[in-house]
Amino acid sequence: METEFTPWLSLGGGMMIGASAVLLMATYGRIAGISGLTSKVFARSSDSEARSVSALFVLGLLLAAPLWLLVSGDWPQQWVPSSPVLMAVAGLLVGFGATYGNGCTSGHGVCGISRGSTRSIIATLTFMTAAFVTVFVVRHLIGA
Repeated sequence: METEFTPWLSLGGGMMIGASAVLLMATYGRIAGISGLTSKVFARSSDSEARSVSALFVLGLLLAAPLWLLVSGDWPQQWVPSSPVLMAVAGLLVGFGATYGNGCTSGHGVCGISRGSTRSIIATLTFMTAAFVTVFVVRHLIGA
């Protein structure tokens, strides 16, 4: 399996992710960790501003693909070579990891590292190492 590398689109996407994280932190003092923002949307809390800001941020994520359709005329292409059961198990494992690690890849990898958080740097090194090992095993040892 070959992965298409698009450096300019990747750079642009990374810049937009960074800008949204900075904008959220600068305007509301909140970290753009997707698992934390999503949990605030569904949490029973009296802080309606936190819930509203979190809901708007998550809504922006959900509207990205339809916006791409409007701009380019085509849906973003994504291909996941797995079964629905395997994807469900993977999603549960990611949810467990985000809960166990007190944050997700976006919270630790984007926001935590940029703030110089030692805990986030260690968390990011851990999940990136796990991802590298998983890809190596699946592609080169199992041959999928």
